[in-house]
Amino acid sequence: MTDIPLPRIPKIAAIDDEPANLQLLHDVLKSDYQLVFARSGEDGIAVVQKHMPDLILLDVMMPKMDGFEVICRLRANPETAQIPVIFVTARGDQEGEEEGLVAGAVDYVTKPIRPRILTARVRTHLALADQKNSYRQEVHEATSKLQKSYYEAIHMLGSAGHYNDSDTGTHIWRMAAYSGALARAALWNVEDAVTLELAATMHDMGKVGIPDSILRKPGKLDPDEWVIMKRHAEIGYDILSKGSSPVFVVAADVARHHHERWDGSGYPDGLAGKDIPEAARIVAIADVFDAWTMARPYKQAWSVDRAFEELRDVAGTHLDPGLVELFIGIREEIVFLKECWDEQDAA
Repeated sequence: MTDIPLPRIPKIAAIDDEPANLQLLHDVLKSDYQLVFARSGEDGIAVVQKHMPDLILLDVMMPKMDGFEVICRLRANPETAQIPVIFVTARGDQEGEEEGLVAGAVDYVTKPIRPRILTARVRTHLALADQKNSYRQEVHEATSKLQKSYYEAIHMLGSAGHYNDSDTGTHIWRMAAYSGALARAALWNVEDAVTLELAATMHDMGKVGIPDSILRKPGKLDPDEWVIMKRHAEIGYDILSKGSSPVFVVAADVARHHHERWDGSGYPDGLAGKDIPEAARIVAIADVFDAWTMARPYKQAWSVDRAFEELRDVAGTHLDPGLVELFIGIREEIVFLKECWDEQDAA
């Protein structure tokens, strides 16, 4: 037989420096609610943080820390900011009521307490709080689903860029992992490094606009074919620059500039040195390292040792020398990532 879950009993915190007032609140509310009490503002904050009640009944005029300071501190703490507060006070002037509502209280009940009025206000605001919590949960779930869709769309776009380039395997995911590792080594914060790692998967987005006869050619391209192939940088930029979110802004820069060279001899804009966006300079290193260590129909895969030596040789001409030094400095992490993705590629 399945147990029927018992309804949850709401918890209320009552904060007042007068024991008689706390006793009255206890007598009025004890039948329907769990109650916790505090006799000062400082203790009240501690009680709220410990018990996380559904509602707070708060006196205004208390020694040392009055109710206005208490609610300000509760609102400043993300964990307690959303708990509804009803001021229960002997201060019945309009100015005090306005000040309480401006401070963040949801209601203002004056003393002497009238039990029916108090219980009605408590019941109303608990119901409203339940509605708000349900709404927040729905928003959270919707946001989570949207975020998942966002990541899935990025991965699909990354795959689309290589859809007709059948020899790349897990290249885009492996070089994206290298890019994130190098960004962290370059002291990028975690959020920006993750953004770059996602953006890097779309670095060759423009290949969707390159003819299959060029993408699938089982050998090196002739000069005329190279002219067409180089257009993928601008095509990728044109596609990705239509997005305004951070990952697409970075992806557009990376798509356009990951074939620029440190000495200015790259394409499509002939940028040199630090005029090349750092994101593109990072992805360029990850891209060429992975290309060198990956077998293609027209070449054998280089060893990791040879690829790292080649990085040293082209630092300062093809690639950013400072970033190359950082990449070499995290060799163990790069090799680990390569092995992980190689295993997945072989599975």
